[in-house]
Amino acid sequence: MERSGIATAITSISAPGVHFGDDLAAQALARRCNEYAAELGRDWPGRFGGFAVLPLPHIEYALEEVRYALDTLRLDGVLLFANCQGRYLGDPYFDPLLEELNRRECVTFIHPAPHPGVAALGTDLPQFVVEYVFDTTRAATNMIYAETLHRFPNIRFILAHAGGTLPFIAWRIAHSPQIDPQRFGDVAPSSIFSQLRRFWYDTALSPTTQSFAGMRGVTDDDHILFGSDWPFAPEVLTHATIAAIDGEASIDGALKGAIARGNAEKLFPRFR
Repeated sequence: MERSGIATAITSISAPGVHFGDDLAAQALARRCNEYAAELGRDWPGRFGGFAVLPLPHIEYALEEVRYALDTLRLDGVLLFANCQGRYLGDPYFDPLLEELNRRECVTFIHPAPHPGVAALGTDLPQFVVEYVFDTTRAATNMIYAETLHRFPNIRFILAHAGGTLPFIAWRIAHSPQIDPQRFGDVAPSSIFSQLRRFWYDTALSPTTQSFAGMRGVTDDDHILFGSDWPFAPEVLTHATIAAIDGEASIDGALKGAIARGNAEKLFPRFR
């Protein structure tokens, strides 16, 4: 952080998460991780916040951890994976959890995760190369068609990696109900575009002219956040991301400052 000029980090547990087949072990590991995240914040005031990791797919344990992480540890939000053991956000299974997050007006970071069905594709690439961006796209699209953002309007959802491929195919998603109204009903494109605008999008592994054009095409400038993907993306890529944003000709200095910190301060006002 010092070498990169980063003042504050909001930590999170990325894939594969904390569940490895045993619900109780996942509950215990989530608690250890969340308590460590809170400890970082206490030891380095102003430098660290944290998204709580949850022991999904066990909903009751997840709800218990939400209460502990937000009420006792005072973490800044939660992390949800785009899919949990193959079940995507937007599935009614997650509704009890989203009801609680909605009640709390919780900032919720969505990060892709390995999908068990990818092995059947037969490709020999790590999932982070291309599948992760599709994973985020599937989750966000499923949430849009399930009206998750309408039903839980108080949750602030952040999508990793510039929303995956979501900005690039936004028009296609918005107009798909016109292709198959029997399947989707009478859904106006404007309704879908309005939901796309409500997501926040981060710059992790996406600090390009094309990515900024895509994000700005589907959301407002104050919904774009700096993201690094460190430590899975090594430090050299953090430096490269910062340099790319600083040198991006399509955005002005005010927006660069907002992406660097100002927009995040609106979501996490305790760091102002």
